[in-house]
Amino acid sequence: SISANTANSSKIINPKPSCIPISTLKKVRTKKVTISLLRYYYLATALQRFHNPATGVLQGNYIIVTITMMKFAVASLLAGSAAAFAPAQQCAVKTSLDAMPERMWNKMVDKNERSKAMPFLPRPINLDGSYVGDVGFDPFYLSSIDKNFAGFIQPPSWEETEGLPTLYWMREAELKHGRVAMLAWFGWLATDGAFGPVPLRFPGAVYQEVPSSFVAHDIMVSQGSLVVMLSLVGLIEFCTGAVLVEVSKGESDREAGDFKFDPLNFLKGKSKEQIDTMKLKELQNGRTAMLAFAGVVTQAGLGGTEFPYLVPYPNVADVTW
Repeated sequence: SISANTANSSKIINPKPSCIPISTLKKVRTKKVTISLLRYYYLATALQRFHNPATGVLQGNYIIVTITMMKFAVASLLAGSAAAFAPAQQCAVKTSLDAMPERMWNKMVDKNERSKAMPFLPRPINLDGSYVGDVGFDPFYLSSIDKNFAGFIQPPSWEETEGLPTLYWMREAELKHGRVAMLAWFGWLATDGAFGPVPLRFPGAVYQEVPSSFVAHDIMVSQGSLVVMLSLVGLIEFCTGAVLVEVSKGESDREAGDFKFDPLNFLKGKSKEQIDTMKLKELQNGRTAMLAFAGVVTQAGLGGTEFPYLVPYPNVADVTW
């Protein structure tokens, strides 16, 4: 209690302790609290030397400090320091997890149905059996990715289109890879003489003297024959890509992979069930050809360059399986 008038020095003013937030007191370390207490203690001891017990006033000074107030200050500091170590009131803490959007996984699978090909996994949401040959085999759930693949055909800035769904694009790619793999597997074996005593090759020494299909690629690149083949493939891709643009614009209801290419009329006069059976045969043969071609190339790379592409070992007994 501080006063500039000695006449009112005998009056003791009741203090009003200030409120200090617990969060602030928690930040006070034990060392700092101890130093503050010592400072108040030494100050109180020094003031007692000049204290007049009769009046409760400090002698020889216009500034009056009552000892009662000093004792109350020390008690308040002790209470505050004790409260600094008291458990704080628990309150709900919101984190960024509360604002998390719905998991993408919930939109990619059907949790109520299992995949036919992999019963231990939920069925991909887009593999509902509407496509021929769909058995729900998609362990990486690539078919469930929500993406417009029309941008792979032409830039979206050219014109607005309805787009190409993920499943349509992937079925188109699967059929194209399967057809190419069937031709590649047959061509690899034919040029190595797997279908007759004479290899099926173009006339000319540059083709007839190629040792095997495995080394044919590098030789054809070095002498320039593959440049012509690359140009032909690029022209075919450009022409077939035009129909995908029509599909993305909604101008064609063409099925994925259907180029109306049937020179032998296999599908003429057939029912839908018979047509679906032929499509299934093509799809399954294409899937098998992709695996077969990969196997042939692997065996040839390991040393089995001649049909049936068995890897030669000096001593089979020395091979560890």
